[in-house]
Amino acid sequence: MKKKKTVARSPARLSTLDDLLKKDGKLDEFQAVAIKEVLAWQITEAMKAKKLSRSALAVKMKTSRSQVGRLLDPRDGNVTLTTLQRAARIVGRSLRLELV
Repeated sequence: MKKKKTVARSPARLSTLDDLLKKDGKLDEFQAVAIKEVLAWQITEAMKAKKLSRSALAVKMKTSRSQVGRLLDPRDGNVTLTTLQRAARIVGRSLRLELV
């Protein structure tokens, strides 16, 4: 039985997922989805802690339940900063944005 010859891989030749997405022109899109997913998760967790349903959050936000659904849907990037701020305030959190 022959042993397979292993080839040492140089770290310099390995690419990251960010490099691959940047090369394909999709990095910004994936980062936006990731940010929205984290925000949606954080709001959902804060709602659980406050025992707030989607309907209750909608009433407190003075909006529709479908708007809350869009807010909590990571694939729907069409949410305003004002909506995010209102939701955050109602669940006892604040929204902080920064450029890095």
